[in-house]
Amino acid sequence: MTLKTQSTQETEKLTAIIDDSVIKGLALEGDTLHNSELQNSELTSNAQSSAQLSYRHAFMLVLKRDLTIAMRHKDDIINPLLFFVIVITLFPLGIGPEAQTLSRIAPGIIWVAALLATLLSLDRLFKSDHLDGSLEQMLLSPHPIFVLVLAKIFAHWLITGLPIILIAPLLAVLLHLDENSYSALFLTLLLGTPVLSLLGAVGVALTVGIKKGGVLLSLLVLPLYIPVLIFATSAIDTAALGLPYSGQLAIIAALFFGSLTLAPFAVGAALKVSTN
Repeated sequence: MTLKTQSTQETEKLTAIIDDSVIKGLALEGDTLHNSELQNSELTSNAQSSAQLSYRHAFMLVLKRDLTIAMRHKDDIINPLLFFVIVITLFPLGIGPEAQTLSRIAPGIIWVAALLATLLSLDRLFKSDHLDGSLEQMLLSPHPIFVLVLAKIFAHWLITGLPIILIAPLLAVLLHLDENSYSALFLTLLLGTPVLSLLGAVGVALTVGIKKGGVLLSLLVLPLYIPVLIFATSAIDTAALGLPYSGQLAIIAALFFGSLTLAPFAVGAALKVSTN
């Protein structure tokens, strides 16, 4: 009996030792798997953050490059702005100094002048890059083309659209714009001029390989500009009557976000087709 009891106790101890070692092994294996999962998640997050940084870095490089070129060639900034000022100042001379007449047509004058000034500056958006070969390098870049295109469009808006927004209220005084309409004028220009640059970039990308494609560019782009022109002038006229114009602003905002989402991809595809 004593021998049997001792052998039974030894068997139980051996079983306990084996169970303990198995549990420790499973725990160690679980820790290893957990650590590997953490390492994989850290690598994934690091890759995503580095990709985001590279996109941001590429965006800022293209933006800085285009702004630097524009500062060296100041006519790219001055010509559209000067055209905008001349068009608005000529209307009172041709129509007459009657304040009521000028106030009634002021929204249309300002927006038509802004539209034409933007159209005047579109031709150089990709043309110079196409001539010096940098456009092909941009298309061959490892960065997504829509990021680089969006940076160029943003630079174009900063050069053309932003000065128009800043100077338009001063010229609106010359046209006797209703005092209730200034906020609507500012908001419509703030939302509408980026749409002009985004939609215009699509037309420029389609005609970049065509010599003297300015007429074709106008035919492509002007129909796309008409909804912005209609709803922007309608918002300003509605504000002059003291009525809410949030509906028109919502439509212009929808045009802006839709263009911001789709236009860079359309421009990238059009550039690849035009340069081949």
